[in-house]
Amino acid sequence: MTINDIMKAEKDASIKEIYLQERKRLSNFIKNKVASTEDAEDILQETFYQLSENFNVLEPIEKVAAWLFKVASNKITDLYRKKKTESLETIAANTSFSNDEGDELDTEELFLMPYILEEDNYTRSVIMEAIEDALNDLPKEQREVFIMYEIEDKSFKEIAALTGESVNTLLSRKRYATAYLRERLRDLYNEIIN
Repeated sequence: MTINDIMKAEKDASIKEIYLQERKRLSNFIKNKVASTEDAEDILQETFYQLSENFNVLEPIEKVAAWLFKVASNKITDLYRKKKTESLETIAANTSFSNDEGDELDTEELFLMPYILEEDNYTRSVIMEAIEDALNDLPKEQREVFIMYEIEDKSFKEIAALTGESVNTLLSRKRYATAYLRERLRDLYNEIIN
């Protein structure tokens, strides 16, 4: 057996271990971001294909897991770019940053703004900085639950187990965080869309 054969066997074993360890979490992350199960499966397969093409046995698995989520996020962005059929005006007309009834609304478009404006690096950096600043201004408990739920893709049950708080408390904190972020970022959003 040559050194290349040994390295290939180590690479294959490592990729298999990462696949078994991260598949479910990555799949759930992708499924929460795309509408179609078929698209989610395609993105998952493409992400692991990228892993097999770019894998370095010497990288710690934690770094590989973060890399997988980054690749999956990029693939999701590519999917939205490819399938985008609505104009920015239609998106703006259909997006509400507030709800007088107090219902919790989806925050996905808020975080997709940088991708919608894919050609404008300056605007994208302004948006990301505004989101980061707004998140930093939230009370710690609200910020933590918002980040765990919206960005880290944890369920409220998982967050409750991590924090020791009730699901109802976490839902309330997330609702307050979402309302604050919408209000805080409404002017920027309207400025960019218009």
